[in-house]
Amino acid sequence: MSQSLHSPRSAKPPRRAPNPIRGLKCAPLYYPEHTLEGYKRAIELGADFVEPDLVSTKDGVLVARHEPLLDATTDVAQRPEFASRKSTKMLDGIKTTGWYAGDFTLAEIKKLRAIQPNGARSKEFDYKFEIPTFEEILRMVQAESAGRGRTIGVYPETKHPTFHFVNALPLEDKLLEILAKYNLTSRNSPVIIQSFEVANLKYLRTKTPGSHRPAY
Repeated sequence: MSQSLHSPRSAKPPRRAPNPIRGLKCAPLYYPEHTLEGYKRAIELGADFVEPDLVSTKDGVLVARHEPLLDATTDVAQRPEFASRKSTKMLDGIKTTGWYAGDFTLAEIKKLRAIQPNGARSKEFDYKFEIPTFEEILRMVQAESAGRGRTIGVYPETKHPTFHFVNALPLEDKLLEILAKYNLTSRNSPVIIQSFEVANLKYLRTKTPGSHRPAY
């Protein structure tokens, strides 16, 4: 599904390259993945789209993490105040133990700091950056679009939508609500929603009749 960020009239139109540059996980070679600082770095390097993976907090706020589990990408395991939150849930049909974003409120998530999950990459910026919300990412992208005079798109991925649905934290309507809040629901908005599951994309399609096809 294709949709576009609101940008000033003076802004240059998006590039018409056949393969737009995506900031996958922001710029993970430089910073811990899915941080505002990483997304900004990706934009500095020329990204046309930033690609946040979205999961839900306990209070229904969409935040950027690669998985519902927080273990590998945050310092949650090092915080004794959250030791009791470790739990076992069914994730993709497998019993998986760890700390799940859906067991933390946004206020608690904001106490955590991002870490680099890849041991081959620099740990220089571990423990420095917060976990961003989807709305914070959109505000940053809008500011960068205005400041750079070019439209930068967003390429959000709904992570494990069935898992979120089963745990009473559905992603889809919240995602659409936020896109509407930031004027990102027109046919020409540079927004592409993606998922590894088909059912939720079909649902999103019914809620966005003026859009292009979702990205499968």
